[in-house]
Amino acid sequence: MSEIIRSSNTTWHQATVTRGRREVLNGHKSYILWFTGLSGAGKSTLAHALEESLHRLGCRTFVFDGDNVRHGLCGDLGFSADDRQENIRRIGEMSKLIIEAGVIALTAFISPFREDRRRVRALVAPGDFVEIYCRADLAVCERRDVKGLYQRARAGEIPDFTGISSPYEEPEQPELMVDTGSDTLAACVEQVLGYLQQTGRLPEGADIRAHALA
Repeated sequence: MSEIIRSSNTTWHQATVTRGRREVLNGHKSYILWFTGLSGAGKSTLAHALEESLHRLGCRTFVFDGDNVRHGLCGDLGFSADDRQENIRRIGEMSKLIIEAGVIALTAFISPFREDRRRVRALVAPGDFVEIYCRADLAVCERRDVKGLYQRARAGEIPDFTGISSPYEEPEQPELMVDTGSDTLAACVEQVLGYLQQTGRLPEGADIRAHALA
């Protein structure tokens, strides 16, 4: 496990514009929606589709996509166990800053290890971290693999590939499980929106059916 290095000689500055004031201005609560699942399970597709619906509802959002993040913020990292841990740590810290800004953070990462997901949850207050398990059988994910990553992994060309040569640890008690392997995208979005409305995380009076995917 990689050691987390803390900066020294620093002091946290308390801002006068607080998260609570930003949430009031935005008209909704801020929180992290953490989508986890195998490669090809539909995490990014669901996160972006959900963001579209949330945007229509007037919510301020930002999606952290696994591939996009590795083009910049985490471009220096590989896929070893240590690098994966650091990748998730950085995303966790960024997501924490995003919700302090009063914005809903949606993250789409395999994040295969329970301990890494637990660490991110521990960064924020109870209720701020919503773990959403995108469940899809390995066979389904392989059939969807337009990049050919599973084929390359089975051929030994990609080491430490989740589901093939590296394990995926399913969430034991996620806030929500969506069956992205068999349900339609629209049904999955509706399920997540329903959960968010039931738990008071959407703007007051939000009509989720009117703003769901067409």
